[in-house]
Amino acid sequence: MPLFIVLCLALSFIVQTEQPVQVLLIAPWLTYTGVGLAGLIMLGVLCKKLTDLMWFDFFASCVLIAWFSYWKPLYVAESPMFFFFPVYFVVITAFVWVFFVGQRNNIDDETFGYVQKFAEHSMTQPWLIMLYALGSLKLLEHFLQYPVAMTLLILRFALSGCLQRESKLK
Repeated sequence: MPLFIVLCLALSFIVQTEQPVQVLLIAPWLTYTGVGLAGLIMLGVLCKKLTDLMWFDFFASCVLIAWFSYWKPLYVAESPMFFFFPVYFVVITAFVWVFFVGQRNNIDDETFGYVQKFAEHSMTQPWLIMLYALGSLKLLEHFLQYPVAMTLLILRFALSGCLQRESKLK
């Protein structure tokens, strides 16, 4: 998810250095555009039209932009979550990609069978996790729901990456 990682790092830098571009990033049209594009991507995943891993990257990036533009005006200017959440997303994305997907060759066939069954479970469907991520944007009083939803999305991305990589090996 390189686009998502770059956006997270850029947002963290912009917030930490108090760049004036923050004013542009809190425009209401960015919220609507991010949610709209994320909704279209989610529908494509639901209809099984979008199966490539890049769609996770686009979805996560759209939701990140929508989250920032929607939440930033509602919290105090020095709120640390606008710096720490994106940094957390970078760390967790890199970690699961390197240690889960990158280590697929070290996973035995029996364990991989369990991974496939887990991926087929109804609660781990990508569209359901994406719906949770979109819904968490509206839960302003429960501000930790958004990072939890994005963490689940990142884990599902790693799971899909592992499964997709395996299908290419066969």
